[in-house]
Amino acid sequence: MSVHAFVFPGQGSQSVGMGQGLYEAFPAAREVFQEVDDALDEDLSKLIFTGDAAELTRTENAQPALMAVSLATVRVLETEGGFALSDKATVVAGHSLGEYSALAASGALGIAQTARLLRLRGLAMQEAVPAGEGGMAALLGVEAELAHEICREAARLEIEGEDTVHETIELANDNGGGQIVISGRLPAIERAIALAKTKGVKRAVQLPVSAPFHSSLMGSAAERMAEALERAEIRVPAIPVITNVTAAKNTDATRIADLLVRQVTGSVRWRESVLAMAAMGVTSQIELGAGKVLTGLVRRIVPEMTARNAGTPEEIEALLRDL
Repeated sequence: MSVHAFVFPGQGSQSVGMGQGLYEAFPAAREVFQEVDDALDEDLSKLIFTGDAAELTRTENAQPALMAVSLATVRVLETEGGFALSDKATVVAGHSLGEYSALAASGALGIAQTARLLRLRGLAMQEAVPAGEGGMAALLGVEAELAHEICREAARLEIEGEDTVHETIELANDNGGGQIVISGRLPAIERAIALAKTKGVKRAVQLPVSAPFHSSLMGSAAERMAEALERAEIRVPAIPVITNVTAAKNTDATRIADLLVRQVTGSVRWRESVLAMAAMGVTSQIELGAGKVLTGLVRRIVPEMTARNAGTPEEIEALLRDL
């Protein structure tokens, strides 16, 4: 018998039209999208379904939008399938903003509250570093140790006749399968890309993002989130949540706010999180919401773990037949 982990995607999985099939097919999904729209006092659903791709990709929009699609999927599974997620999942987890979706799915956070927190998180992260000063890059075909070495070397800015300057550059995501994302000051990112090509890295490419997420440069964003999370109503999760910053499961409601604050500046330890699932006996990972990014990653991290995604009516119907 399969042991399931349910996981929730992060930024980059968004696309215009995501979730629209759910909205049109299921009243339960419409209720979730309406709850998010009401919480933000705007028609985010219209942007998700038929809006401009560049506008949807803006961090403050993409984060609550992806959560809305994930939680609409959860709500449909529960209403159409007649089961509680806590009966089917051993653990839940989410990549970056997806951790908020996981917490909402586990009952630790309400959907409206989660939407408002993610809107603030997106704005705070975007505003933490002036545009054009920070960036991120993906290194493919590299393990964490070599990526750390590249960051250490790229951090040094040497100018003849002057003291060496150290610019911030850090590991942002360890996604597994040889995929590492680094984050920091833009000149250091550019040096890292050049260095990577001399160290046998298969590919190094700057990502189309406007800020150095998951780095210490996000300090002001972490402070803003700490203030907001201090006021948040956080309940005991019905399902253990594997957190990004520890790669270990948590069921302590009193720790959730601190873990989410640390996540803003900390690295997303996704490879370790998936390995932790395997160590707990998980044999099946199911990605709920938009895209298939996490489904692809698990196949490279633990090939023997089955992986599938559900975010459309057809995928939900297929999943319900098998669960």
